[in-house]
Amino acid sequence: MSTSKQRRPGFDTRAIHLGYDPYAGHGSLNPPVYLSSTYAFPTVEDGSARFAGEQAGFVYSRVGNPTTALLEARVADLEGGEAALATASGQGATTSLLWTLLAPGDEIIADKTLYGCTFGFLNHGLAKFGVKVTHIDLTDPARLDAAIGPATRVVFFESPANPNMRLVEIAAVSAIARRHGVRTVVDNTYCTPYLQRPLELGADYVLHSATKYLGGHGDLLAGIIVGDKETLDQVRFHGLKDMTGAVPSSQDAFLVLRGLKTLSLRMDRHCANAKAVGEFLAAHGKVALVHYPGLASFPQLELARRQMAQPGGMIAFELKDGIDAGRRFMNALRLFTRAVSLGDAESLAQHPASMTHAFYTPEERVEHLISEGLVRLSVGLEDVADLLDDLEQALAAA
Repeated sequence: MSTSKQRRPGFDTRAIHLGYDPYAGHGSLNPPVYLSSTYAFPTVEDGSARFAGEQAGFVYSRVGNPTTALLEARVADLEGGEAALATASGQGATTSLLWTLLAPGDEIIADKTLYGCTFGFLNHGLAKFGVKVTHIDLTDPARLDAAIGPATRVVFFESPANPNMRLVEIAAVSAIARRHGVRTVVDNTYCTPYLQRPLELGADYVLHSATKYLGGHGDLLAGIIVGDKETLDQVRFHGLKDMTGAVPSSQDAFLVLRGLKTLSLRMDRHCANAKAVGEFLAAHGKVALVHYPGLASFPQLELARRQMAQPGGMIAFELKDGIDAGRRFMNALRLFTRAVSLGDAESLAQHPASMTHAFYTPEERVEHLISEGLVRLSVGLEDVADLLDDLEQALAAA
């Protein structure tokens, strides 16, 4: 095997090793968890220089912690970004970034379909403080070109979208936004940098709920923002420190670092299991529609193949007999757990209209393309034959 210094280490090697030398950490194979809230200064002059940003070093864990800093370095590298900022949750990442980028009188253009709490923050939060929120169908990039106005500052979307799996062409939308001097923010939670890297496609910022696939075990809350260092320094010292206080614990940062070590292995299994589940559902007589980027019937299959390395582990579908059949199906599940969130080792099933997207009114759900009977599956790491057996018996009960 070549040991050329010119060859960049692969994704898995960087996810496991980047930024930490065990020999500099008393031989500890795993990086230490720094539990300090504050940090000592060798001299008054050192303290002053750190507060002024003239000297590297830590001041207070609300703006930086050695364990969190290692996580930020690794995720920034995996996403192909200049810098990253860890937060206490995915929602903390979204709010800290947007509170920094936007001011009263500005406009944010967002896709029609968003995670429920993101929709709530935009329409019940930012809008209350004088930020105009405009939703358009970003699956047609030409709509963005026509919608951008002099007050537009940010374009925001998820791809795939939660929960209906719609894709947005990241490169096309980012190019249009950049031409108008507008910044593009992409929530990449569903894909992780292993399957999709929006910055390499032209986006300005990437968001993650690290609670999901990056952590991977359902035992933590965390978020990540990736982008240019200058802006993320502003987010760190304004959006995070002053506006939201959404600071991650060092223990949770350590758990996300642990999750990164197996990210590619887990994502491969999530994708393989989800493909089998998607094909099973698509062939079942009681299923009306399956939304999954790995199916030949998926209307955006060509785009999925261009910007995603694999179709991911999330599936949305609807039953022919509607919402009542969906409820019977959900209640009959035995192996799939009825729970929100996603990206865990366990397979999860939820009903967006009454759970994650209950923030929307019924009229808003219609407008934003979230049907009342939609069921969302986060396909886990169990034996796929057992998952299919559970779905079979639950569909029979439906």
